[in-house]
Amino acid sequence: MKLSRRLFVSSLVAILCGLGGSCSKNTGKVKVAVVTNNPAEFWSIAEKGAKDAGEKFGVEVIFRMPEKGEAGLQRDIVNEVVRQGISGLSVSVINPEEQTPDLKLIGQKINLITMDNDAEGTGRLCYVGTDNYDAGKSAGRLVKEAMPQGGSIAIFVGNMTSLNARQRFQGVVDELAGEKDAKGPVYGKYTLYKGEAITDSINNQTAQDNAKDALEKMSGTENICMVGLYAYNAPMILQAVKAKKLAGKVKIVSFDEDAATLDAIQSGEIYGTIVQDPYNFGFKSVEILAEIARTGDKSKLPKDAIPVRVIVKEGAKDPVTGRDRIGAAQFAADLKKLVGK
Repeated sequence: MKLSRRLFVSSLVAILCGLGGSCSKNTGKVKVAVVTNNPAEFWSIAEKGAKDAGEKFGVEVIFRMPEKGEAGLQRDIVNEVVRQGISGLSVSVINPEEQTPDLKLIGQKINLITMDNDAEGTGRLCYVGTDNYDAGKSAGRLVKEAMPQGGSIAIFVGNMTSLNARQRFQGVVDELAGEKDAKGPVYGKYTLYKGEAITDSINNQTAQDNAKDALEKMSGTENICMVGLYAYNAPMILQAVKAKKLAGKVKIVSFDEDAATLDAIQSGEIYGTIVQDPYNFGFKSVEILAEIARTGDKSKLPKDAIPVRVIVKEGAKDPVTGRDRIGAAQFAADLKKLVGK
C-alpha cells in the first residue's frame, strides 16, 4: 500500500509539472529570472545570452516569454517565477503605468532590473537596454536617406503603452522634423499617415492587415516609406507590399534583426534596420543579478545604454555620426555564429 501511494504521488507530481511547466529540479544554485515582453525571435537571441551568462557565472536561469504581449500574462509569469525562489528578476515591462505598483512590491523583496523596456517608477536597480529615443532618431535618418525628396510615412508598432515604443516614435518624427518634441502630422518634408503610430497589439496578422489597409488608403501617393518599430513589423509590412506588387517602390525601414528583414535588406526590398543587442540584454541582465547575489554590492550598476547598430545593404560610415554601419550579409553571418543557428 505504501509503495502504491508513493508511485501515485510521483505520477501526480510528474503530471502537474508537465501541465504547468513550472516544476524544476533544485540545482542548489542561485536562481535568477529573465521575463520578456513577447515571444519574438529577438528574444531567442537574448535567451542565448542569458543562458551563456548563467553558465559563466554559476547561476540557474529561468527564461520566460509570454505567448502574447499582454501585461496580464506577463504579470502572471512574473508572479510564478518569484514563487520559485529567485534572487533577482530582469523584465521587459509591457505597460509601465499598469505594472509599476506590482513590480515595486516585488523589488522590495528581490533584486529587480528592467531591460529593453524601462519602468523607472518601479524602483528598479538599473536598466539594461537601448536609448530608444536615440534609436528612433537613427531610424529617422534612414527614412531621410531612403526618401530624401520627402513624402508620406506610416509608422507601425505593437502598442504605444510601452515606453520603448513611445520613445522610438518620438525619435523618428523629431529627426524628420529637425526639432525635439515635434508635433505632427507634418514633420519637415514628411506627412505622417493618420497622424499617429498604427498599433497591432503585437499580432502578426493584424500588423500585416494594417499595412495592407494603409497601402490601399494611400493608393496614388507617389513617395511612401513605412517604418516598423518592433521586430516583426517590417516582415509583415513587406508581405503586404509584395501582395500589392509594390516591392522596391515603397520604402521600408525596420527595427531589429528578424531573419526576413536581413534577407530583404540584402535583396533591396527593405532599406535598412536599427538593431539593438538582445544577446547582451540577456547576458548583462544575468551577469548583474549574479554579481549582486554573490557580493551584495549594488554600487557598480551600469548607467550607460547599450549602443544600437545600423544595418544596411552595404557597410559604410554613417554620414551623420561617423560610426560604422554593417552590411546585412556580414551581420547575418556574425549573428549566426553568435547564437549557433
